[in-house]
Amino acid sequence: MKLGLSRAVIAATVVSLALVTASCGSAKKSTGSSAASGGSSTSVIKIGLLLPETKTTRYEQFDKPLIEAQIKALDPNAQIDYYNANQDATTQQTQVDTALTKGNQVLILDAVDAKAIQSSVQKAHDAGVKVIAYDRLAQGPVDAYVSFDNNKVGQLQGEALVAAVGGKSSSGKIIMINGSPTDPNAAQFKAGAHSAIDGKLTIGKEYDTPNWDPNNANQEAAAGITAIGANEVVGVYSANDGMAAGIATALSAANLKVPLTGQDAQLDAVQRILVDTQTMSIYKPYKPEADTAGTMAVALAQGKPLPASATPTTATSGSGQSVPSDLITPIVLTKDNIKTTVVADGLYTVAQICTPQYASACTAAGLS
Repeated sequence: MKLGLSRAVIAATVVSLALVTASCGSAKKSTGSSAASGGSSTSVIKIGLLLPETKTTRYEQFDKPLIEAQIKALDPNAQIDYYNANQDATTQQTQVDTALTKGNQVLILDAVDAKAIQSSVQKAHDAGVKVIAYDRLAQGPVDAYVSFDNNKVGQLQGEALVAAVGGKSSSGKIIMINGSPTDPNAAQFKAGAHSAIDGKLTIGKEYDTPNWDPNNANQEAAAGITAIGANEVVGVYSANDGMAAGIATALSAANLKVPLTGQDAQLDAVQRILVDTQTMSIYKPYKPEADTAGTMAVALAQGKPLPASATPTTATSGSGQSVPSDLITPIVLTKDNIKTTVVADGLYTVAQICTPQYASACTAAGLS
C-alpha cells in the first residue's frame, strides 16, 4: 500500500495580524479571542470542538491539538471551545447546547452515540449552525463528514488475521471482539472484517463491546477462550488497540500467543507489535483528517462553501441523507513499517517506542 499519503489541505489567507489572547475556563474548554490592531473590532469566528472520550489516547494527544492548530493557522483570531464527553451521550448533548448558547457557528462533532446525538444535530441545524461529523458519521442534517474508509479498515484487519493464522485456519477457531454498538464506525469495521474472514476462518465466539471498553474486551476474550478451549483458539480479531490491550492480557493469562489485530497505532500497540503480542494495527494518520476538519470548519464559519477538493466522496448517514465527505485511506502497520510510518510521520520518536523493556526488539526491527 502506498505510504506517502498526501497531507495537502486547502490553505486560506490569514485575515489579520491581530494579537491573540487565550483564556481558560475549565478542563472541558479552551477558548481564544482577539481584537484587531488600532483598536477596531473584527468578526471573530467561533468553532466548537466536541470529542467523545479519553480512554482512546488519540483524541487528547493528537486530534485536539492538530485540529486547533489548523484552525489557528487559517484564522489566528478564531475562538475555539473544546469539550470532551467522556463517553457519555447525555453529556455530549448538553455540551452541544452549551456550544450553541456560546454562539458557535460551526461544530466539529465526534459523536459518542450517532443515533442519540441526532436531536442535537437537528437543533444546531435549526439554529443555522453548521455541523462537521468528525471520524464518526452522526445522524441528522450534518453538513460535512471527514473520516477514514471504515469498511476498508475492517477488511485490512481481517485480511491480516487470515494471513497470520495461515495453515492453522482449519484446526481451530477465532474470537471476534468488535467495537461499540452505538458507534456507526464499529458496524463498518465489523462488516469489512467479515468480508475478509468469512469462509476462511471459523468464528468460535463474537462480541460487540459497549464503549470500546478494554476491561470489557478482556472479559470477553477470557470468556471466549473458556468457551472454545485454549488449545482451539488460533487468533483474535480486535477492532481497536485499546481493546487489544485488554485482550492481550487475557491471552497472556491463558498462556496463549496467537495473532491479534488492532487499530489506531497507539504507542502501547506499536510496542506489542514489536514483541509479537499483537500482530498489526491500522495506522490512520491523524494530521490529514484533523487538517481537513479544521479547514472545513473555518470555511463554513466564514460563510464560504466547502471546496470541491475537500469533498471528493459522498457518504449516506443513518438518517438517509447524502453528506459531502472526505474519506482517507488507512495503512496497515506491522513490525516491518513502523520506521517508515509512525516514526517517519512524527507520531512517535524512537525513544518513546524503544524504552528499556523493548530495546532488544527495537534493535531487531532496525529502530535503534
